[in-house]
Amino acid sequence: MASSVPARRQEKGRGHLLDMNAPRRVVADPEKDARDLARVQKWVMSTLAVTTVLHLVVGLVVAAVMLDDAPDSSKIGLNVIAGIFGAIAVATGLAIHGRRILSPWLLLGVVPTAIGLLLTFG
Repeated sequence: MASSVPARRQEKGRGHLLDMNAPRRVVADPEKDARDLARVQKWVMSTLAVTTVLHLVVGLVVAAVMLDDAPDSSKIGLNVIAGIFGAIAVATGLAIHGRRILSPWLLLGVVPTAIGLLLTFG
C-alpha cells in the first residue's frame, strides 16, 4: 500500500533540520535590509509616540467637556493645553523621522483645541 506522505517526510523528527536540497536564500544586499529595517523601526516608534501623546490630548478634551461647575476659563485652559500637547505630538513624529520641526505640519497640533472648544461650548 502506498503512503500519502512524500518520501522525504517519512523520516520522523527531521523536518526542522536544514534541507540541503533547498538552501535558504542569501541576502544580496544586507545594507538595503538594514535600511528597510531602520525605516520600519522609525515608523513604529513615531506611531507609538504620537498615539501615546494623542491619548493624553483626548483625555484633556474629555475633561474639559465633562467639567460642569467650573468656570469657562478652566475649560478653555484645558483645551489650549490639549492643543499644545497636540503640537508636541506632531513635533515628536517629525523629529523621529529627521524632518524639520518648524514646518506647516505643526499647525495640525492646533486641531484638538478647535475640536475641544467646539465640543465644550457648541
